[in-house]
Amino acid sequence: MAFTANQKRQHIRELQTYLHAISFFNEKIPRVIPDGFYGKETALAVRAFQREYGLPETGNTDFATWNKIVSVYRSYVYANPVSYNIFPSASYVLRQGDTGILVYILQAMLNDIGAAHDNIPDLAVSGDFNVQTMEAVKQFQKRAGLPQSGSVNSGTWNLLVRTSEHLNKSTSRT
Repeated sequence: MAFTANQKRQHIRELQTYLHAISFFNEKIPRVIPDGFYGKETALAVRAFQREYGLPETGNTDFATWNKIVSVYRSYVYANPVSYNIFPSASYVLRQGDTGILVYILQAMLNDIGAAHDNIPDLAVSGDFNVQTMEAVKQFQKRAGLPQSGSVNSGTWNLLVRTSEHLNKSTSRT
């Protein structure tokens, strides 16, 4: 059964998507943009992949190359989660008025901890370090024996992360 031109482009785009993802894990694989056309950049990425994974370097995607690309892609994507170090530095302080993803994560951790402990209020996860977030941080700091500044330095952050991880591990076992 022959493929239509559209089906062939879809297969090429799938190959390019896998190679693109693999390139984030293995910098020896050139990043190719999935466009559905098997051009020079795709052939170079395939050749680099073949070299890196011990296959004959042809730049063509034969059955063995395809299977290996899919296998490597799946081994990266379905592996255990990769840790993501988000706190900027040991000297950084997150405080009232700050916004963004770091505040979302802070609020989510505080809610996790608050679900297990009555003295930490439930928060709206908004990404805005507001008065309620500051009060929840103070309550956590009080419970943890830390100075009750209401701001989050690396010490408060580290203890929040470990407490949240501990709670998540203990609830996932039940």
